[in-house]
Amino acid sequence: MEKRKDFKTSIGGQALIEGVMMKGVKQSCMAVRTPSGEIDVETWDNPGPKWYKKIPIIRGVINFVVMLIDGYRTLMKSAEKAGFDDVESESKFDQWLTRVFGEKLMGVISVVALILGVALALLLFIIVPAFLTKLLQPYISSRIALSAIEGVVKIAIFVIYLALVSRMEDIHRVFEYHGAEHKTIFCYEHGNDLTVENVLKEKRFHPRCGTSFLLIVLILSILVSSVVTWDSLVLRVVLKIACLPLVVGIAYEIIKFAGRHDNILTRIISAPGLWLQRLTTAEPDASQVEVALASFLPVLPKDESEDDRW
Repeated sequence: MEKRKDFKTSIGGQALIEGVMMKGVKQSCMAVRTPSGEIDVETWDNPGPKWYKKIPIIRGVINFVVMLIDGYRTLMKSAEKAGFDDVESESKFDQWLTRVFGEKLMGVISVVALILGVALALLLFIIVPAFLTKLLQPYISSRIALSAIEGVVKIAIFVIYLALVSRMEDIHRVFEYHGAEHKTIFCYEHGNDLTVENVLKEKRFHPRCGTSFLLIVLILSILVSSVVTWDSLVLRVVLKIACLPLVVGIAYEIIKFAGRHDNILTRIISAPGLWLQRLTTAEPDASQVEVALASFLPVLPKDESEDDRW
């Protein structure tokens, strides 16, 4: 069969606990390696066309929120399928929660985890950098210099955080599945047969990645912060949070553009994120690639012309 030319797909994914979730044009699928060694595959239909999909900036904000919700939901479900909620290992508190909430427990945990995750992100990347930089204000009068220092602190916290969590065994496993996800998408974009052997040959650094997106959000927030007042720390934090939807929306458009084109500009834009993926991805083994393929194949459009969400 003649190999087709390279192209940019709109299919994206997310690494899970012992699994991968892929989102296609019409369907999504998650595949998880169960304790028995089998691959559990679950598919569902994506929502139909939405009004915001054609509106720049707005679509990025809404898609980001949807991504967070879907991400936590599938992450918690993958933990359940992978056997991380084994009743035999439950504490008395866990058993009490199960009795109180019953079948709704996973939903409750997902909501709490989402809230705590957002709160931690705001604390680490908005409140703490602003507070630490504010301490230097008596010695530095330039607002631009203060904003630059705050930005350096923010990115340093981000990199150190990723470097630390990547050393955790369970998180490292997730990062290996992250690498398998990227390699699988690359294999498809390069027009190669979707086999374990071909996927393993691909790169694990992809320009259209959540890691790159978050880094662009941080960089844009530095630019926005340079025009926000330093007179009041509380007011500065509030204004930065208020500007966050705009920053996220612009970052989405940038990562969307970089994922669709390959030129000098997009390579420059993608370079920092690709470097950072050395921390958030790891080389997968053949069994992990099998899982990634099991989640990818069901979402492939019957006709490549349908792959037009870009």
